[in-house]
Amino acid sequence: MTRKPDRSPAAFRLSDPAVLVEEAAAQHDGAVGPVPGRTAPKARIARDDEDPFAAETVAELIAGPPRRRRGIGWGKLFFGAAGALASFAIGIWITDFVTSLFQRNDLLGWIALALAGLTGIALLALVAREAAGLMRLARVTQLRTDADAAAASDDREAARRIAREAVALYASRPETARGRAEVAGHAGEIIDGRDLLRLAERNLMTRYDMEAKALITAAAGRVSVVTAISPRAFVDIAYVLIETTRLVRRIGMVYGGRPSGLALLRLLRLAIAHLAVTGGVAMTDGLVQQLVGHGLAARLSARLGEGVVNGMMTARIGLAAQDVCRPLPWLENKPPGLSDVMSVIARAAGEKAKKGD
Repeated sequence: MTRKPDRSPAAFRLSDPAVLVEEAAAQHDGAVGPVPGRTAPKARIARDDEDPFAAETVAELIAGPPRRRRGIGWGKLFFGAAGALASFAIGIWITDFVTSLFQRNDLLGWIALALAGLTGIALLALVAREAAGLMRLARVTQLRTDADAAAASDDREAARRIAREAVALYASRPETARGRAEVAGHAGEIIDGRDLLRLAERNLMTRYDMEAKALITAAAGRVSVVTAISPRAFVDIAYVLIETTRLVRRIGMVYGGRPSGLALLRLLRLAIAHLAVTGGVAMTDGLVQQLVGHGLAARLSARLGEGVVNGMMTARIGLAAQDVCRPLPWLENKPPGLSDVMSVIARAAGEKAKKGD
């Protein structure tokens, strides 16, 4: 007869409605009564407060409502088919062109064939670079998502894995050698996952946070000055677009990304989506009150005030790009705000307004 494993001791209240008390008589060889050398249980206590479907219910709540089945992506199908058709047309045109050159002169044909081969190799290199940039951006964004989840749940094992990935992300940068050594040396000693993420942020992100803030401030200042003195509106729009694109690309490079081409477009889309989610497209009331309270709005000319607003929007996009490109959450360091960046711009604009008077 196999003996059942002993149950761990626990305390119960008999008045608890969740506790059921059932009388049970010990039976041994068909006899009723206590067995010699063995204590017969007088009662069996069972708890019915555990719902066997609780885990399943929680999993359903976490997963959320079932996703609706999406239909055919006609836009993707159109662009994919059009791209394939254009590729066939270009290939046939190049083949006919090289063949016609061979018919005229063999030397011209070989030169054209070599140029076509170089074009194909360069195209493959560009595709490989774009794929590497997209994969790098996906790696950084996934690391940020995992870090946010680990910080929220204080998961030690997940935090250790994220710290190792962050160290590997900046392994090729010599300026992070000391910080990487600090994180790797103390990763096994820290118990709390959130504290480990704070250590990684302090040793790896502080330098890059300062560089990104300097880039945002400089870009916002340039936009404010150029749009204030430009004679045409289309010049303002073109310069703001160019400067914003350059700013987002530089911030992505600061935090370890390689945004160029498709990766840059995706990063711009993520930054704009972040602005839409956080409500950062509109000017904050606090900053408006600050400008009006200091009497700056009354001293600024119309063009100079427009330049300050354009610089403010550039700074807001830069801050959103910084938050998107940053692989670790803001736990130890304080995230820069719009007022921190625009205080320098507003001060410079006020000095220019005083000089103009």
